[in-house]
Parts: sequence; C-alpha cells; structure tokens
Amino acid sequence: MYRLYYYPGNANLAPHMMLEEIGAAYELVLVDRTAEAHKSPEYRRLNPMGRIPTLIDGDLVLNEAAAICLHLADRHPEAGLVPPVGSDARARLYNWLIFLTNTIQPEVLLYVYAARHTTDPSAVPSIRAKSAERLDAMFGICETRLAGDGPWLLGGTFSAADLYLLMMVRFARRTPEPPATRYGALADHAARVSARPAVVRAFESEGLERPWY
Repeated sequence: MYRLYYYPGNANLAPHMMLEEIGAAYELVLVDRTAEAHKSPEYRRLNPMGRIPTLIDGDLVLNEAAAICLHLADRHPEAGLVPPVGSDARARLYNWLIFLTNTIQPEVLLYVYAARHTTDPSAVPSIRAKSAERLDAMFGICETRLAGDGPWLLGGTFSAADLYLLMMVRFARRTPEPPATRYGALADHAARVSARPAVVRAFESEGLERPWY
C-alpha cells in the first residue's frame, strides 16, 4: 500500500489525484503545517527539505510531486495516464510536465512567498506584480495549446499532465488575474478535470472547499 504524506491543498494534490485515478490502495498521512510538523526531525528523515509531499512505496521514498506522478503512472500503465515509453507523445508529456513543475510552479511560489525573496518589505508588491505578469504569459502558453489542440494538453488524450495543470491553476487562483478567469480554454479544462470522479474524491478527502480553482 502506498503512503502519501500531505497537507490539504499542498503539492500533494497532483499525486493524490493520481492515486485516485489509478485506483490503488493508499494511506494519507497528515503533515500538520500549522504545528510545523514538516520541520520535525521525524519528517525530515523522509524529506530532508521538509517539503510536502512525500510518497512511500515499500522501501522507495520520493519527495518531488512530479516524480511521484510519473512513478505512479509507470507503476500502473493500465490506468493510461502516460503514453508509452519512447513515443513522441511520451516526450510531449515530459515537456508539459517539466514546464509545469520547473517553470510555472516556481513562479507561483515566488508570487505567494514574495517576502522570502527580499530583505526590503516595500519591494514585495513590485515582486508580485512582475511575477503575475510572467505567470500570465506562462498560462497563456497553456491556453494556446488547449484552444488549438485540446481538449487536453496531449490533444485527445487525458494524462497526468492535465492533473498537474489543474493543481497549478488552483495555486494561481489568488493572482490578480486568475488563469481560470483570464483564459477560456483553460477554464474549460479546469472544469473538465475537476469534474472527474477521482479528482472529486481527492479534493473532498482533503477537505478542500469549492471553488477549487
């Protein structure tokens, strides 16, 4: 049985949706950020950075959300959440997933935690303003893809990348122009993904209130 360490609405959400999509048995283990449990010695033995999520699969310990998603998809190919290894579609999945986790996700975190990036509190608004501009352009790339070759990031095939995109859209919902408000195809995509039964189960089991994005 898998064990997923989580805190409601954190980056565990994409792996959590994956677990529900593949239908595997798993246990959720709450890491209470309000009590700084993610900084505890016990948790840091599993995740040295003290970040969430962590997945336990037997003796295997994984700490990065995108890596967890790929691992789960590879463990359960019957779920069809990633294209075959070596295919062009698989390469496109890697491209989108890495764009989401390496480009959009750090920018969202910069916006949310702008105060961590300066010693001058008066600089926070300007940091956020520029970050919001960059995020708008990044989500615009997703919009162009979905509007032109949708309904999914891989065209006609739903994949793990679509789950990760929903998580990013949710994370960016507090920017001045939330992507699901700013972009029509992206809003439609978020609605389609969030209506999937597995996704509903993941959001509801984390106790997340609507609207989800």
